Amino acid sequence: MAAKGKGREKFKLVSTATLESGEPSKHFYTITARKGAEKLKIKKYDPRVRKHVVYQQEKMK
Repeated sequence: MAAKGKGREKFKLVSTATLESGEPSKHFYTITARKGAEKLKIKKYDPRVRKHVVYQQEKMK
């Protein structure tokens, strides 16, 4: 039997890029991460701007 712990929770990785018009990209990936872990910042591909950009972790609504 698995040990009970904090478990995992769903989060969004939201792009920090802006389009040429100045508005945010609004592209995101969904991930599952441990509850209570540090917020994740990672470089991933954003198809809206066609570049690798930094994504920041946010809570799902």
